[in-house]
Amino acid sequence: MSALDDLPSLARVIAAHGLSARKSLGQNFLLDLNLTSKIARQAGDLSGCDVLEIGPGPGGLTRGLLMEGARHVLAIEKDARCLPALQEIAEAAPGRLTVLNADALGFDPLGHLASPIRIVANLPYNVGTELLIRWLTPPDWPPFWQSLTLMFQREVADRIVARPGAKAYGRLALLAQWRCDARIVMHLPPEAFTPPPKVSSAVVHLSALPAPRYPADARVLERVVAQAFNQRRKMLRAALKGVAPDIEDRLIAAGIKPTDRAETVDLERFCALARGVAEG
Repeated sequence: MSALDDLPSLARVIAAHGLSARKSLGQNFLLDLNLTSKIARQAGDLSGCDVLEIGPGPGGLTRGLLMEGARHVLAIEKDARCLPALQEIAEAAPGRLTVLNADALGFDPLGHLASPIRIVANLPYNVGTELLIRWLTPPDWPPFWQSLTLMFQREVADRIVARPGAKAYGRLALLAQWRCDARIVMHLPPEAFTPPPKVSSAVVHLSALPAPRYPADARVLERVVAQAFNQRRKMLRAALKGVAPDIEDRLIAAGIKPTDRAETVDLERFCALARGVAEG
C-alpha cells in the first residue's frame, strides 16, 4: 500500500479545507476515486509519461493519475483554495507532482514537462472548449502532446466525435478529426459530481495523428469551415460567397455540390475545398 492510499477521502478533504465548488470557476468535483482512476486508465499506460492536468480541484483525478503510474503530473490550478489539499497529495508522492497556481489560458506549461506528454483533465466547463481548440490548432504539427483525455459536457463531447449529417456535426468535429482519432470512452451522470451539474458529462480520448488526415493549409481550412458553419442553414454557394469569387467552381472541383449545406460535407471534401481556395 502506498502513501496515496492513506490519504483521507475527498469528501473529508473538501470539508477540511472549505472547498465548496464555485460556479464562477466552472467547478464540479468528482469525489468517487473509483471513477477518477477509471478516467486515468482511459489515457493508457502512463508509466513513462508526464501528464498535464488542468483544474485538479481537490485532487481526485490527480490521485488517479499517480496511482495509475504517471511518471510526473503537472497540475495547473487557478483556485488558490485548493493548493493545500493538492500539497498533501504531492507529499504522498514525492517528486511526482508539481502544482502551480495559474490560469491555464495564460500559462505555457512546456518548461515544466518532458516528453512524452499526455493531457488528462476534468476541464472546468467555462474554459474547456477554448483549451481544446488551442491544443488542436498549434502552429506546428505534431503537437507537444501524444493524447488528450478530457471530460466535457455531453453536448460538447458529441460535437467532437460527430459525423456528417448529425445535428452536432460542425467546426469542432472537423478540427478534432482532421488531426486526431477521437472517441467517447466514458459517460457520467450529473449525480456523479458535487454539486451535480444540470447536464450529463462524457470523457473523450483524442490521439494525435503524426500528420493531418488530409492535406490542407490549417488557416485556410479553419476559415472555410468557420464560414460554412456560421451560416449552416444556407447552401454553400451562398455561405461561402465571400471566400472566393468563383466559389461554385471550387466547390464542384472539390466534389461538393454548390447546393449542399455544410453539415452534409465530410472532412475529406472540406480539405479538398481548402486546397482549392489556397491555390487562388
